[in-house]
Amino acid sequence: MSFEVDISKQLGDRQLTRRFAVGGGLTVLFGPSGSGKSSILNMVAGLLRPDWGTIRANGAVLFDSTKGIDLPPEKRGIGYVFQDARLFPHRRVRANLLFGHRLAPAERRWMSLEEAVGFLGIGHLLDRWPRSLSGGEAQRVAIGRALLAGAQALLMDEPLASVDQARREEILRVIERIRDELKVPILYVTHDRGEAERLANEMVVLEPL
Repeated sequence: MSFEVDISKQLGDRQLTRRFAVGGGLTVLFGPSGSGKSSILNMVAGLLRPDWGTIRANGAVLFDSTKGIDLPPEKRGIGYVFQDARLFPHRRVRANLLFGHRLAPAERRWMSLEEAVGFLGIGHLLDRWPRSLSGGEAQRVAIGRALLAGAQALLMDEPLASVDQARREEILRVIERIRDELKVPILYVTHDRGEAERLANEMVVLEPL
């Protein structure tokens, strides 16, 4: 899946204007805090509306200010993995995983619960509550929830930020397997150069606003 982004958005007293086009694989949006990385992800996801511009994924128009097109997040076929996992605290791990799967149209589901659990190695977590999970465990569940929702691409916003050093390598390997084995395109935000250089097939370098 390719991404074409050409957008402008007023963010307080700053103007965010970005334009880039990337192919499949894992694309890192790299830059310091304040360069608009997370805002770009939110606009691709449909959580933040640009003031002007276009966003396309694999040629399909997700947003076009001129034509009045603005697909809602659930229609974009894109999964989002946040810094802090954002699991539903009142649902056990199994119910968190199945939440998006049950909402996704049948034709968009390409992974079963059993396949996701096996791929991520989280079978022992299914009956746990989110509050009992480590940062690394929570992120694996969050990734599974996004995949099970029928995601054709993933957005990852500094997914290692809440993971302790001992678990970072574990999550990095999961992300590499998604990139290499599942072939799911990823837009990945980080300000860690080592992380970016390890994961990226392509890199978009963003300067501070």
